[in-house]
Amino acid sequence: MMQHSDRNDDVSIVVEKYADMVRRICFLYLHNRADVEDVFQEVFLQYLLNADQFTDEQHQKAWLCRVTFNKCKNLCRSFWRKKVVSIEEMEIPYESSEQGEVIKEVLKLPSNYKEVIYLYYFEGWSVPEIAEMKGKNLNTIYSRLRYAKEHLKKKLEET
Repeated sequence: MMQHSDRNDDVSIVVEKYADMVRRICFLYLHNRADVEDVFQEVFLQYLLNADQFTDEQHQKAWLCRVTFNKCKNLCRSFWRKKVVSIEEMEIPYESSEQGEVIKEVLKLPSNYKEVIYLYYFEGWSVPEIAEMKGKNLNTIYSRLRYAKEHLKKKLEET
């Protein structure tokens, strides 16, 4: 059994390693910094409670992605969530204005497409890995990725 200090060290390492990824996923859904931080804390608290169950780093990363997506969706559906800031008002960190435009268009996609684009391009997951993580058919993920890329290309050509 893992000792208390060992578990805290492990969680600290995981938080440091995956904090940016979890926050980026949160920004895909949530439109204010307070909600992002709330979900961020919930995800890593849940990780702390389940830290012993992971078989490898890939399993750990997939679990963090899945839990973050689910917690964000739950918050968005919540009765208490009334005030939302528009995408234009969000503070999204990006390296160039061109990248900022791409991110804004990704944020406007329906969640199924947004998730696939994010996992494929921003996190570097393969289509088979995404299909396994999401529990979807491989062809479904390929279709969502193709639709999202076509939609983004069309929107970006307009701007």
